[in-house]
Amino acid sequence: MDRLNQRLNGHLGLLMAALVLASWAGLLGFSLPDKWTLVSPWPWLLLLLQTHLYTGIFITAHDAMHGAISRYKLVNEGVGWIAALLFAFNWYPRLLHEHKLHHAFPTTEKDPDFHRGGFWRWYLNFAKHYVSLWQILAMALTFNLLILVFPEQNVILFWMIPSLLSTLQLFYFGTYLPHRGFHEPGNPHKSRSQARNHLWAFLSCYFFGYHFEHHDHPKTPWWLLYQRKNEV
Repeated sequence: MDRLNQRLNGHLGLLMAALVLASWAGLLGFSLPDKWTLVSPWPWLLLLLQTHLYTGIFITAHDAMHGAISRYKLVNEGVGWIAALLFAFNWYPRLLHEHKLHHAFPTTEKDPDFHRGGFWRWYLNFAKHYVSLWQILAMALTFNLLILVFPEQNVILFWMIPSLLSTLQLFYFGTYLPHRGFHEPGNPHKSRSQARNHLWAFLSCYFFGYHFEHHDHPKTPWWLLYQRKNEV
């Protein structure tokens, strides 16, 4: 039994990544073909759930950047590549390079995630930095292929809108709130952390509101960040 537990713990990061990816794909497969009436609350609830799972896709790619998916480098990077591509065709090597800069130089001119401005100016600068022309073309091509098979309304509701909303979710809870107007002296990560509330921390952004804890323990996977918060 101890050996089994050790093996499970050694592969838990991969299992959690598989759960997120499978849930995202499964809900998409369930939602796209059906005939939904927009007066029903169900498509809107599914849209919100799919948004949360889209956020989980990026968080999975992010954990791969920190080597938190698997101790095997090829497996870890393979999951990172897959998750990044599923999240609006992001290019994993570029994300990895930029994220290393963010951790090395938070809230400075060298931090690609930081911008001195209000929410919308910062968000637009953030999007401009990370969204490339080839991504837009790939998304447009995928959209046109999907509507050949599924109702256009469903593709917009469950594939397009959740991907856009999840960027707002990630930016607001994972970048803007933690690093906004940060001037606290003696804080090496120039990052604040939300108050301890594990349910809200998970629902808002997979515990990444516990942002100081993430910067302090970057190899801790998202599903264990609440433990780091408990240590404070």
